[in-house]
Amino acid sequence: MKDAPDFKKKLLKASGTLNLHPERVKDELFLGHEFFDPNDQVQVKYEMLRRHQIDKKAASTVANTFGTSRQSFYNAEKAFKQGGISGLIGRQRGPKRAHKCSDALLDFAEQWRADDSKNQSNKTLAEEIQDRFGIHLNPRTIDRALMQRKKKRRMKLQGKS
Repeated sequence: MKDAPDFKKKLLKASGTLNLHPERVKDELFLGHEFFDPNDQVQVKYEMLRRHQIDKKAASTVANTFGTSRQSFYNAEKAFKQGGISGLIGRQRGPKRAHKCSDALLDFAEQWRADDSKNQSNKTLAEEIQDRFGIHLNPRTIDRALMQRKKKRRMKLQGKS
């Protein structure tokens, strides 16, 4: 049964509910009872709110006891009022990659940059992409996507050698 805590942590991480700092939770229930898991972010937030609402503890006290800031406490309180328990589940915010940058678009950008006769700015490249693909991109987004692509190629080559 030794693998159960690791398995639970993997499930919590996959669902986006893993508490990244369980060591900060100092509430007696989480320290003394196996049922209360400081790794479970939803359970920690719920118990924090319960301590405030039912046990009438001050917001700053419960925030400190549960290893969070007062602002995080108030955010959790608002989320709970709006969505109940499901409001306490963290959610991924925004795209985590350059989702507009297709391979064809990046191929075009690399080709455009390789052409020495077009010694022009990134802004001009962004305008070319807008004209050709109908996608508005910030010039810095293009830079980051190309750097990431270059890094992936380098890593792939190093892995094969």
